[in-house]
Amino acid sequence: MTRTRAGLVMATVLVAGIAPVALGGAAAVAAPAVNRAEAAVEPGTVVQDGGRTKVWAGEEGPGTVRFRASLPAGVTGPVTATLGFGKPISQWPGAGTTPNRVAARMDTTASVDGAAPVPLSWYMNDDYEREPIAVDLPAVEAKATLDYAVTFDLGSWDRWFGSFDLSVTLKDAQGRVVSKGTAGVDAVLGTPEAGLRGAVHARDKDGVLWRYEATGSADGKLTARQRVGGGWGAYTAIVPLGNINAAGRGDLVARDKDGVLWHYQGSDNPDAPFKTRVRVGGGWNTYTEIAHDSYGYGSRLVARDKSGVLWMYNVNFDGTFYPRQRVGGGWNAYTKISGYADGLVARDTAGVLWKYTRSSAEHPSSGPFDARVKVGGGWNVYNTLAGTEDLGRLNGIQLLARTPGGDLYAYQRKLSGRDYVPTTRTKIGWDWDIYNLVL
Repeated sequence: MTRTRAGLVMATVLVAGIAPVALGGAAAVAAPAVNRAEAAVEPGTVVQDGGRTKVWAGEEGPGTVRFRASLPAGVTGPVTATLGFGKPISQWPGAGTTPNRVAARMDTTASVDGAAPVPLSWYMNDDYEREPIAVDLPAVEAKATLDYAVTFDLGSWDRWFGSFDLSVTLKDAQGRVVSKGTAGVDAVLGTPEAGLRGAVHARDKDGVLWRYEATGSADGKLTARQRVGGGWGAYTAIVPLGNINAAGRGDLVARDKDGVLWHYQGSDNPDAPFKTRVRVGGGWNTYTEIAHDSYGYGSRLVARDKSGVLWMYNVNFDGTFYPRQRVGGGWNAYTKISGYADGLVARDTAGVLWKYTRSSAEHPSSGPFDARVKVGGGWNVYNTLAGTEDLGRLNGIQLLARTPGGDLYAYQRKLSGRDYVPTTRTKIGWDWDIYNLVL
């Protein structure tokens, strides 16, 4: 009976976690109380619905990334999800692409468990070298699973995002990570915005001006024509002033039979793309060729006089012209001069096309253009050359060439040193011989 009671006492002592000193154990210490609300939990997982999500960067509208987060048992109260943009800063393009600027233009919404979407505000992440920007999703009450739908409305300038991962981290009110994972996104160039797609104008034999816009397709195809208006047969020359795009931006100048130059300012309305004309001045019949020098966001004209001297006119933002500047002589060697990319192209009497790139800031003494670069021969097969804003999917289709038979070709540019030169052509039109002017 005595052995039994002793065994029970010993068992009680061991269960209580006390090691008696008499039995060789350490001094008795009470076990610490456990606050289960603060105890660590094994985080749940995040699973993306359907795998990686393709999001168009362009006019197609937002794409939706969907994922489900599971939470461990016992989590209560509000939880907040944070997304990190997993494109390390070392992979970002230059030219002022900073985390703050990218965060400011991110157009993103989030919905949780089918609730109404709410707009989100991105911010610079503390770990900006690895995940430069982040965003917090709406806080919701915890439950076993939470379904998220996050939209991204990317512009074509965001195509550099490429393939990237979003880190997904859910935390409870105490800041503990209760679920984590990733969601993959592939940003793919879609249809560029209207302001990045060129427009082409053509005048028919009745003096009606027609407008075609780039569709944004990779092959440079154009939309069906739209009538701008009649009476354009009164002009002996019509020239773009800067680049004209599908958003209704870009100007024209037109010289009438008396040598008066008129300015048509862009209206920002593609359906009625030009405002009422404004008189620039007379005396423009002295020129045998007028062309626009593609000058980025600036505007300037070049004009060749009868003696072969090329002159340049810089244009102010209000449409007024600065005094002309002499470029140089010898330009009668060319049968056609047209704006293209970052300067001019000129075709000589032998059919050789030359490229004049506007001078770099590093070489201002060279004049308005660097030394010409030979593009190639055989260009006498065309009776029209016209430089435009990009007609493709931001792939450098910027020069139109028409044959006497009416076939219209678009040339994609290729970088050669500092020069963009036309290379591969794609046929984009037929029966363009109904027009006596293409610009």
